[in-house]
Amino acid sequence: MSSITETITINVEADENEQYICILSSSIDELRDENHYCGQTREHAIAIALEQLASKYRQIAEEGQNKDWLAVERSESGEAIQKHYHVILHYECLGRAESKFEAMQDTLMGNTVVENTKVTLIEIDANLPV
Repeated sequence: MSSITETITINVEADENEQYICILSSSIDELRDENHYCGQTREHAIAIALEQLASKYRQIAEEGQNKDWLAVERSESGEAIQKHYHVILHYECLGRAESKFEAMQDTLMGNTVVENTKVTLIEIDANLPV
């Protein structure tokens, strides 16, 4: 197995408005630009930055497989071969509500979660411990 070293740097700074800016940089060619993410707290800024990084990695992983969405692989006998996929769903929105509970209920009751979810499908080995 070959070893590849990639570096991801996270730096968080407070601004004059008591908000936080997370500066994320990566040595990976596709992600080489430095990106800035704003959050209410240090942890919120880091969470936003890491989610954006994860989103980019999911896209790279999915595109790297270059799979035909409609292709069905068949055995010699003609049976369809069942594949295993890591299905990743991601949904974010900004909500307004009277409480955290109401914000959760408003989200769960709306169909927009399903309609606006980013779906990533990555084919995996059956024994991969995901």
